[in-house]
Amino acid sequence: MEIISFIGLIAALALLVYLTMKGIHIIVAALISSVVIAVTGGLNLETALLDNYMTGFTEYFASWFLVFLLGAIFGKFMHETKSAESIAQWIKKKFGVKRAVFAVVAAAAVMTYGGVSLFVVGFAVYPIAVSLFRAANLPHRFIPAALIFGSISFTMTAPGSPEIQNIIPTEFFGTTPTAGGWIGVLSSLLIMIAGGLYLGSIVKKAVFNGEEFSPPKAVLEKEEANTEDNATQELPNIIVAIVPLLLVIVLLNILGQFMNPTTALLIALIVGIAVSCLTMMKFLKEFWSSMATGTQNALIALANTCAVVGFGSVAAEVSAFDTLITGLVNLPGPPLLGLAIGVTVICGITGSASGGLGIALPILAPIYLAQGVDPGAMHRVSALASGGLDSLPHNGVVVTTVRAICGETHSRAYKPVLLVSILVPSIVLVLAIVLYTLIL
Repeated sequence: MEIISFIGLIAALALLVYLTMKGIHIIVAALISSVVIAVTGGLNLETALLDNYMTGFTEYFASWFLVFLLGAIFGKFMHETKSAESIAQWIKKKFGVKRAVFAVVAAAAVMTYGGVSLFVVGFAVYPIAVSLFRAANLPHRFIPAALIFGSISFTMTAPGSPEIQNIIPTEFFGTTPTAGGWIGVLSSLLIMIAGGLYLGSIVKKAVFNGEEFSPPKAVLEKEEANTEDNATQELPNIIVAIVPLLLVIVLLNILGQFMNPTTALLIALIVGIAVSCLTMMKFLKEFWSSMATGTQNALIALANTCAVVGFGSVAAEVSAFDTLITGLVNLPGPPLLGLAIGVTVICGITGSASGGLGIALPILAPIYLAQGVDPGAMHRVSALASGGLDSLPHNGVVVTTVRAICGETHSRAYKPVLLVSILVPSIVLVLAIVLYTLIL
């Protein structure tokens, strides 16, 4: 029976990836895949869907709704006040067309590390990416990789980041957002440098092989219209535009030393929203409309994440999952290795860094804390591990960026994403485990 359960677990994950790549909505795909797990794992189907799935869905929703909400509203105000565009345009001017790939990555990274929701950054930076890639005649299919790499590969897992992937571990290890020390900083820098260089090299190779800008026809027509509409827009001063981002980072990491980091993040985001509205009021045409759109964006992003968390919650009920966790805990080698693999695998199953952390850490954190493993090291390793296999094709950010934002397909655009957002972070994760094991 356990063999069937294990085969069913793998088959359900493969089905989830396949359905997502075919364009099936993630909520529908997650429900169908959950049925496969329940049937092959010997679970009662009613209990699996109405209890296990919905419990995972609703508990995650309740725990992180305010963070998603304020992050999405903050991102929407940064977009509506043209602050995000001002930052992107400034980076574009500083680095120029010759460094188009780096400029796109940098623009996404600045906004993500400043607290703008991952799901919002792509929409804000994409128009700048298009103008840079068109001017440099770089293949359009690499834009999703640049956006995703800048948004999720190092900024969301770096010490001090206000992204939820760096906040969730604080709840289970009793740490602060800066946990992990210099090894955490070094790991983030290595991902940024190695991934950036690698992305630049594969883009150059594609150009050398004769590839050109050439986006899908429908996308090209839309981009040309947007370029004409936005050509003469007035933008906020770069200093005024970046102040709200800096405030979010500073407040989170100061307040996070004295109170619950999640509460500190909520306060920081509220201040960021207030400052962005007050300092750039003339650019904010529709306050309540922007608030409503930000709320809708939060609900969509959160529901998509909850869907895969629900899928993971069903997976956690089958015997194969228990066997998998037991095997990881008893792996030979340093305890951090078992923790890292556990988080990586569960984030891969759920297709969500935050969702995977929400499932993995309640199970794994007590086990490794009881073994006396350093909480700061576990925090950073968990965060880094969440940024590996989470970027499989069914990941919500990947799907949104590739299809909704860039108008591309997985077949054209996903391979570079895999290389810079899975391969590079996974290699650096191994290095971080070695350093923590040798030094602590």
